[in-house]
This record gives sequence, C-alpha cells and structure tokens, in this order.
Amino acid sequence: MKIFVVTLGILLVLMVLWEAFETIVLPRRVTRQFRLTRFFYRATWRPWVILASLRGSKKKRDSLLSYYGPLSLLLLLAFWAVTLVVGFGLIHYGMHGKLAGILFASDLGNALYLSGTTLFTLGLGDVQPLSSMGRFITVLEAGIGFGFLALVIGYLPVLYQAFSRREVTISLLDARAGSPPTAYELLRRQSGIHGMDALTELLQDWELWSADLMESHLSYPALAYFRSQHDNQSWIASLTAVLDVCALAMVGLEGLCQYQARMTFAIARHALVDLSQVFGAPPDKDASRDRLPPALLEQLRKKLLEAGFTLTNGKAATEELSRLRSLYEPYAISLSDYLRLELPPWMKESAVVKDNWQTTAWQQSHVSQSAAIPAHDEHG
Repeated sequence: MKIFVVTLGILLVLMVLWEAFETIVLPRRVTRQFRLTRFFYRATWRPWVILASLRGSKKKRDSLLSYYGPLSLLLLLAFWAVTLVVGFGLIHYGMHGKLAGILFASDLGNALYLSGTTLFTLGLGDVQPLSSMGRFITVLEAGIGFGFLALVIGYLPVLYQAFSRREVTISLLDARAGSPPTAYELLRRQSGIHGMDALTELLQDWELWSADLMESHLSYPALAYFRSQHDNQSWIASLTAVLDVCALAMVGLEGLCQYQARMTFAIARHALVDLSQVFGAPPDKDASRDRLPPALLEQLRKKLLEAGFTLTNGKAATEELSRLRSLYEPYAISLSDYLRLELPPWMKESAVVKDNWQTTAWQQSHVSQSAAIPAHDEHG
C-alpha cells in the first residue's frame, strides 16, 4: 500500500511538472493525445458555454464568454498547485515519515498540510518532518514551489503581450473593413488609384500577423479563448475576411497583386488549419452552411464592379473560387462553432451600419459607412 501511494504521488508531481514545462516553457505545439492541460480545458469550456447560453441576449452571452480566457489561466495554475500539494502530500503520507507538531487526527491531513505550507514557501514550521528523507522532500518541494511561482510571474506577461499584438492589428482593421470586417468592405474602402498599394501593404501586414498568430497560439493555445474588446470583432472573423479577399484576388481581381495575396493566403490558411487541429475541431463540410451561395456571389460581383473592381467571371473562375474557399472555410466554421465566435459575411446586409470607432456610449450618430469613409476617387 505504501509503495502504491508514494508511486501515485510521484506520478502526480512529475505529470504537473511536465505539463507546466510543455505549456509555459516549450515553444511549440504538443501532439501528445493525453494531456492534463487539454483535459482541464475540455472539461471546463463546455460547461462554461452552456452557462453562457442561459443568458438572454447575445451581448450578455459574449460578455460571459469573454471571462473564460483569463479566468481559465488562474484556474489552471490553481489546478496545478493543488495537484502538486496532493502529490507531495501522498509522498509524505506513503513514506510514513515522522512529523513533529501534529495538528490533525489524520496522518493524511498532516501530510497535506505540510505539503501545502512547503510548496507555497510559508515557512510556518508548526509541522515538520523528522526523518532525513522527509526533510529532503520538503526542501525539494520548497524549491519547486519557488520555481513554480517564478514561471507564473513570467508566463502571464508573455501571454498578454501576445494578446496585445494580436488585438492591435484587429483594431486597425475596423476602419478599413468595418465592424465586423467583410471582404467587400475592405476592397471598397481601398478602391482608387492609391488604394491598391495600401491594400497590398495591408496584406503584407496580415501575412506577418498570421505567422505571429500561428507561433503564439500554437505555443499558448489558451490565447484563442481571449476575446476582442467588441463583440462584433474577433481574430477568427478578421482572419476569415482577409482570406476571403485573398481568395478573390487569386481568382482574378483586376488591380490587386496576386503574388502577395497568395503569400498571405498560404500562411493564414496554415494558421487556421493548425489551430483547428489543436482544438480537435475537424473541418465542417456541411453544404447548407455555404457562406457565398451563387445568388450572393452574383450580387458581390455587381457591388465590386460599382466600387471599381472587376472580378473574373465564368465557370472556371467560379469553380476556382469554390476550390479556394474549400481550403479554409470548413476549418473557420468549425473553429467558430467551437469557440462561439461568429464568422463575418462576405457583404453586410445593411448599408447603414456604424463601425466601432463611430459609436460612443453618449452619442449615437446615424452616419453611414459610405458617408464616413468614402471610397478613394481617381485623385486619391
């Protein structure tokens, strides 16, 4: 029995230490199926989604879901700490080491109390091990507790720096593509003689942003649960809108650099697919969830033509656009379902929808987007 208890305690300690190493220190995606951290997130995310679904309005649901990301980090760290305390407590209990200053009637209770005060380096000294091995384990646990605290202090700033980098670029897209961002609005607002240069530069920025997203969110998947400041913005919506624009350009959008569109499409699609694998979200191939049915595609062609863009027409072009969309849309739909983040439409249904920068809590103006941000004329 003693051997079993000690072995269980050692396994718990090693499991948490390895999980902390993979989650905080290791800068790459972990493909191992069973992970304590993955189990924690899957066990807590779905109940949180169900709890949020009980709230009446979409805004209230999104507000509650926004708490999950930061709160899950604190709960995960607490989960690791409790597991370490239990693991070392079982080691003390299984070894039946003599303890000075017994406080509880149960030997297990005294062992857990000693483990807790040692891990958090309280140094109370009211319960102490008397054997040499017990003292060695106490010193080892105190050192691990100190290192655990140091990792936590270094972990949180790294996460929030990555989150801040992600959100800055998303916020900049607000005035360029609307709220939520759409492919048509992004193109319309960049039309004109100087608009193509600005659009090419924007796609370059989003190529770098997508690479940074893939690097940071594969290393720290918890970032995917962090939501944007506004409920009509998200990293998935922004990434999908940019992929939509790239797909149109690759099919043939007069005036737009196809090379840059291909480069941005490749890395953005790569990030989307890899993240869907991390969260176990297989591509959704339900044809009924088509984001761009034929009627809407024809309407999009007409609207783009009015904005000064000519989208290549014909059966071959339509089939190529459908093929390109099939490379990323099923993954975007699956991830949006899992994370409860809405995907953007190709075009907004209403012509008068205010961007986030146009709204305040004190003044509600009824300025249309087309009036607020006119398309560039031939003079720029």
